[in-house]
Amino acid sequence: MILDTTAIIDILKGESKIAEKIRFLKNKNIPLYITSISVFEIWQGVKDIEDEEKREKIYLLLEMMANFSFDIPCAKEAGFIHASLKKSGNIIDPEDSMIAGIAKIKNEEILTRNVKHFQRIKDIIIETY
Repeated sequence: MILDTTAIIDILKGESKIAEKIRFLKNKNIPLYITSISVFEIWQGVKDIEDEEKREKIYLLLEMMANFSFDIPCAKEAGFIHASLKKSGNIIDPEDSMIAGIAKIKNEEILTRNVKHFQRIKDIIIETY
């Protein structure tokens, strides 16, 4: 299961609902992944974090998680998703299209708090918490 950026942010904030969901998934032996897109999104704010302890927590979380990169097949799928949504007037952030492209190519579900955007995409499974 791919953790969307919202899920990663909630983990870093210590939100109880995501912690419960992570425990549930781990008990079911469901592997958890992040994407290079979420690393990009998280990394945008890291420089502005003055608290060294918070920055270290981000570094550790990102380093310990297995990840999927945004390779050419994922980029093609993401481009198709984004163009299809744009054509139908259901525009979402490009980063969400990229995460969805990775999920489709890797045949993984997405765990997110951002259900509104991801539910517009056909043939992906989303879970929330």
